[in-house]
Amino acid sequence: MKRRSFLKIAGGVASGCALGVNPVIAADSGEKVNGLPRRILGRTGERVSVVGFPGLALTHYEQDECNAGLVKAFEQGLNYYDVAPAYGRDGDCEIKMGIGLQALDRDKIFLACKTKMRDKQGAQKELERSLKRLKTDHFDLYQLHCIFTPEEVKQALGPGGAMETILKAKEQGKIRHIGFSAHTTKGALAAMNGFRFDTVMFPINFVEYYKIGFGKAVLELAKAQGAAVLAIKALSKGPWPAGMEQTRKWWYRATETQEEANAAMRFVLSQPQVVAGIPPSFLDLLDKAIEGGRSFRPVSDAEINKLKQTAETCLSLFQRQEEKVARGESLGEPVYPDSPHECCPCTHA
Repeated sequence: MKRRSFLKIAGGVASGCALGVNPVIAADSGEKVNGLPRRILGRTGERVSVVGFPGLALTHYEQDECNAGLVKAFEQGLNYYDVAPAYGRDGDCEIKMGIGLQALDRDKIFLACKTKMRDKQGAQKELERSLKRLKTDHFDLYQLHCIFTPEEVKQALGPGGAMETILKAKEQGKIRHIGFSAHTTKGALAAMNGFRFDTVMFPINFVEYYKIGFGKAVLELAKAQGAAVLAIKALSKGPWPAGMEQTRKWWYRATETQEEANAAMRFVLSQPQVVAGIPPSFLDLLDKAIEGGRSFRPVSDAEINKLKQTAETCLSLFQRQEEKVARGESLGEPVYPDSPHECCPCTHA
């Protein structure tokens, strides 16, 4: 197992809650690896590929295919790998990724993981289990996962909350940088106003942005704070319309052609603060996203007009949850029962 000593990196790591630091706006590092650009991850100074590996994809494949997919992505220039204990049954995706990444040099990858736990003890248990499954002694990025409501944020950041575990783990060298993922604007803004996170993982794609303005407020605050944005659902086209044949067994549609994927990635990577986009969880869509990243150029006015027209024909994936949380209502039953991101905030204590 290849492991990096924390003695090499422990000094000089900026505190996630330091408020007086001049923010570093997301920017190209000037580096390309096998044609895939890398960008600077906000104030962390890390250089990550503009496409991230969707660890949830591993749920669809046997171990040999997972091993090949993980290595192929690296050979295509990708160095940012994302996973979570909630992905797959009984940590299936963490386990598969931990095995597959043994073929790569740990020093050369940026490994991100998450916890859905909001309490100190629960987060500690998930963190240690994830480190063991991923066969590593540290995560380059560790994130509060799947935030929907301000109440979750209050619990996670409050006394006895998950952040106590995360900050302690950072002191111990088990975590280098701190972030969160969220699926509602209100939840994301509450997190950003409660703690100076290094990264903000949020759904950023042309359908949500042009359909309901989803993501605009988060991008604006991230820019003001100098936080790096990691765009999830980068190739999403929203939920499947009633009566449409589902060509993939998945809870939402994706751009399927390379031309569509290129345009979708150009949109995502043209947004301020966005450092990387993570495609839907299939290896063939990852290939398309990587090609889109390789061919990146700022999205043109003509492409924007075309994307707006396409968005009008799509549905929003997040509108129902967004509106419920905005009104202060309980989320109740899952909107998309097949989604691995659905969670009941009240179960995290």
